[in-house]
Amino acid sequence: MKAPTKKEKRVRRQGRIRAKISGTSVRPRLAVFKSNRFTTLQVIDDTKGMTLVAGTTKGMKKGTAKEKAFELGEIVAKTSLTKKITAVVFDRGGFAYTGVIKEVADGARKGGLKF
Repeated sequence: MKAPTKKEKRVRRQGRIRAKISGTSVRPRLAVFKSNRFTTLQVIDDTKGMTLVAGTTKGMKKGTAKEKAFELGEIVAKTSLTKKITAVVFDRGGFAYTGVIKEVADGARKGGLKF
């Protein structure tokens, strides 16, 4: 039996997290995905299976990955507030709560979302 890859380990962690949390229409799930180049956020209502708000760092030009992630968190939070979403459940997607993931959460909190 071969050792699990880095991606397989993350997917297993993600499964354990997703078994415990779920987004509702009252408190949707703020899901984070991070690749080597970009970060993506989605506010998801799992009961309806709909993405309510989404954003990515793809079009952002200036700053480090952490700065872009913080700004993305603020943008998604402000867009969520316009759609009357004030509280969310944070889904870190199997990633460690450091670096870019922490900056996304801090940016979303600064933008007005409550976790």
